[in-house]
Amino acid sequence: MTAYVENFTDALPAKERIEEVRKQLEAAGVKYVLSSWIDLHGIPKTKPVPMSDFEPLCMGKGPQFAVHSISFVPELSPADSDQVMVPDLDAVYICPWDKSMAIIFADLFWEDKPYNLCPRQALKRAMRDAEKAGYVGYAGIEPEFIAMRYDESGKPVKAIDDDPDNGVRPRRQAFGYDVEYSIDSMPFLKDMIDILEEMGWNLHDVVAEGAYSQFELDFHYTNLLEMADRLVFLRILLKEIAKEHGMFITFMPKPTTGDWRSGAHINLSLQSVDKPGVNLFGDTENGWSDESRYAVGGLMAHAEALTAITCPTVNSYNGLVPRVGGFEGGTVTWAPTNITYGYNNRSAQLRLPQSRYCIENRAADMCMNVYLALGMSLAAVVKGITHKIEPGPATNRDLYSMTDEEFKELGIRRLPRNLMIATEALSHDDLAETVMGTTMRKSYLAYKVDEWERYHQAVTDWEVQEYLRLY
Repeated sequence: MTAYVENFTDALPAKERIEEVRKQLEAAGVKYVLSSWIDLHGIPKTKPVPMSDFEPLCMGKGPQFAVHSISFVPELSPADSDQVMVPDLDAVYICPWDKSMAIIFADLFWEDKPYNLCPRQALKRAMRDAEKAGYVGYAGIEPEFIAMRYDESGKPVKAIDDDPDNGVRPRRQAFGYDVEYSIDSMPFLKDMIDILEEMGWNLHDVVAEGAYSQFELDFHYTNLLEMADRLVFLRILLKEIAKEHGMFITFMPKPTTGDWRSGAHINLSLQSVDKPGVNLFGDTENGWSDESRYAVGGLMAHAEALTAITCPTVNSYNGLVPRVGGFEGGTVTWAPTNITYGYNNRSAQLRLPQSRYCIENRAADMCMNVYLALGMSLAAVVKGITHKIEPGPATNRDLYSMTDEEFKELGIRRLPRNLMIATEALSHDDLAETVMGTTMRKSYLAYKVDEWERYHQAVTDWEVQEYLRLY
């Protein structure tokens, strides 16, 4: 894993390392390299190059980018310098669906310095700062998604759903954990499982989730930078596999009203620089540690601002509700609603699981910029520990059945109810300023405010049905 550096020259890999990776790629049959930087939304961008240009690419002499022309970062003009990417040779992924191609994640530089709107650089900087404080972060992420296809009329429908769309559906969701639907899904799932196993990600299981055609993957945790790269690569991978089966994948958290939300829970743990391999959050002999409690306190202190990053779309907040009328799995959503923590409490934002010593942030989805999400999460837990921020008592009750009066009495805050509330919190959060930097936070906020304003310029079907004839 390459470390954060302050200038372009120090970021360049050694020629011996370039030659080593080049030989590995050529031996694997790679002919084309997609060195990919990450935009403000966490989406990878690239210009493919042939292997004959591999060494210039690695030395920062490959394609340059006018990032500011396409990535919602208007602080630079057409008269300014372009950005230069430096491939991270510890982040090389040969594409399993076409092994003539490899994706290599890269860091952006501008005028010989780390580009201040490069999310990957922001995460690396947060990791450097945490290491200076004596800590190293690790994470696992639980990606959820829905497989869809287009029907004969071109309408997007669930790819794996044998119930006719005539309103006759089981009151309790049939798809979740179901053996029959898991078997029906296996042509797609087998390809995915085989690829992830081949890649050595230590896949634990695949889950047929609550909504029709919805799935979750559970694979092993790793360091934060590698986990962020893996999640971005996984989003590409799943879409490519789906195409082979006449389907497409959506990571939209709530594509239909009567569905379970697709999330991407972040499971964060911490180790000491001085004691690698030892989980600071707990052990089998002593249980949860003081460090885990303070880490929860840090996450709770910055929960609203963090949610603006981990739940970054208007649609994200359609899923962060306690109940939904007519919900296909019953009325309770199992989604986080309040800023509190509990021992195995899935109705809280922060869950301390019974099976592992990590803090699970359940208010996250697959639309997040995972680099910023992990960077902000790491900074929050380190601040919590170093400042000994107390989170208060755990909430081990069903939050869905509690009243507003009880929340007020216990001092339990509500998660942001919409993107604008979360965005406003982000605009006032000092830790976000540290992690993202002034320019990146300003650009992110500008886009999200614009997204909210554009949303409120649209008239939805719900509004027409609710108001057109009522008034």
